[in-house]
Amino acid sequence: MAVVCPECDNPLDIDVDDVEEGEIVVCDECGTELEIVSSDPLEIAPVDAEGYDDEDEGPHEVDEEDE
Repeated sequence: MAVVCPECDNPLDIDVDDVEEGEIVVCDECGTELEIVSSDPLEIAPVDAEGYDDEDEGPHEVDEEDE
């Protein structure tokens, strides 16, 4: 199934039978790591160094007073 890289609009040919949810694929054009969010229907999301590229969730912060 063809999906489009959200970073560079490169069409990606991903066989849904060969991937599982949570698997990481890399865009051949720009090198962006993309996580398979859903296989039915096929959905991908860019992954940054901290996980999902999601505005609702930020990195876990440790309160120094709790240590």
